[in-house]
Amino acid sequence: MSKKNIATLDTFIDEQYGPLGAPKREVFEQGYNAFKVGLLLHEARLEKGLTLEELAKKAGTTKSYIARVEKNIKEVRFPRYKKL
Repeated sequence: MSKKNIATLDTFIDEQYGPLGAPKREVFEQGYNAFKVGLLLHEARLEKGLTLEELAKKAGTTKSYIARVEKNIKEVRFPRYKKL
């Protein structure tokens, strides 16, 4: 593979989704941010040694809600995000 075919992640994203502010890029960014939230929540929960059920109880929500957030199936609303 030649070096001229190597691009930074930012360059790749710009090429695939357009510059920041482009509609396609905005959709990508929103999905990526939701993915990051789910991943960070999952890692933090495991680091604290909590089960889905334990975290749900502490956050005042359900086990299935936490699982959906961790799997990027459900977006987190800001008030709930603060609780988590």
